[in-house]
Amino acid sequence: MLTPGTQVRWWLQWAAVPYGLLSLFRAALYRRGWLAQRKLPVFVVSVGNLTVGGTGKTPLVILLAEWLLASGKRVAILSRGYRRTGSAPMLLVSNGDQLLVTADEAGDEPYLMAQRCPKAIVAVGADRYAVGRWILGKFSVDCVLLDDGFQHLALHRDVNLLLIDATDVRGLQAVLPAGRLREFPRAAARASMILITRADDPDSVGRVMARLGSAVSPLPPTARVVFVAEGLVSVPTGRLQPREWCRGKKVILCSGIGHAASFRALAETLGLHVLDEHVFADHYRYGPRDVRKLQDRATELGSELVVTTEKDATKLSALLEPTNDEWWALRLATCISAGEDQLRRLVVNGSQIGSREACA
Repeated sequence: MLTPGTQVRWWLQWAAVPYGLLSLFRAALYRRGWLAQRKLPVFVVSVGNLTVGGTGKTPLVILLAEWLLASGKRVAILSRGYRRTGSAPMLLVSNGDQLLVTADEAGDEPYLMAQRCPKAIVAVGADRYAVGRWILGKFSVDCVLLDDGFQHLALHRDVNLLLIDATDVRGLQAVLPAGRLREFPRAAARASMILITRADDPDSVGRVMARLGSAVSPLPPTARVVFVAEGLVSVPTGRLQPREWCRGKKVILCSGIGHAASFRALAETLGLHVLDEHVFADHYRYGPRDVRKLQDRATELGSELVVTTEKDATKLSALLEPTNDEWWALRLATCISAGEDQLRRLVVNGSQIGSREACA
């Protein structure tokens, strides 16, 4: 006899069948040319994933933008702007000189990318081709980074990067709504390169690679990515403190991201002593009451700091005064632990070829 929980799972599995088949059918239409991809006249790099939730797309887009900017390229980042409050179909977040809107208007992730890459143009909109044409009409751009673009098949991309979280092999087991897959794992065959993120543990990497290898043969080239905590950044002022300053401090954590466990693990690598943790839904929109409750909890526990993520900090900063010196965000560095040369050849060297072809 089925338990109530088993019945729910059984029905979810049946509901996942048409969703998965629809994604396969849609991808086949684009692959065969029955649905046309539109092409921007510049080099396009897409960064995306197969699952809902956080795989590290935002820090990777930031790293790639830094690489391209350092090579002398003029870069635009295009994002959907998930959970943004603005209703305009296209919105310019940064013109490469200054931020033009708030985090709520832009969405937290595009706003953070604009903060961390101040020389990049950042824009949001659901139709990335239309946003790209709009931006190219306003600015001189060499390359476009497409944030969360793996399923955005309507736009041609020159490099298609797929992120898979090494700590989330269960996320590759079933499509929505039974699981967290947006597509079946065989969709990984579309990738120019697969980036295994949070690849600190070789056993976890091996399990994910085995799961992908059972669905796609041969696998595209792979790289490994690890995220490292560099230090803490003051939420109200932007002042950076190094790892040594953090060690031993008593803190409470708060986050509204797709992978709260990873955030806590990174905080602990700084030597922070975590007294309490508050986990909110991904893209959570904080209010003054949340700030007061967290500050009261910090006082109750004798916590020195309230530590959050940089994504959450984009929204919290508007609620804090410069005197709120107990609020800090964890600053991440993205390191390519294996496959960096090949990734650079795809993205940086490829953009040089793409730029010359676009101008030919």
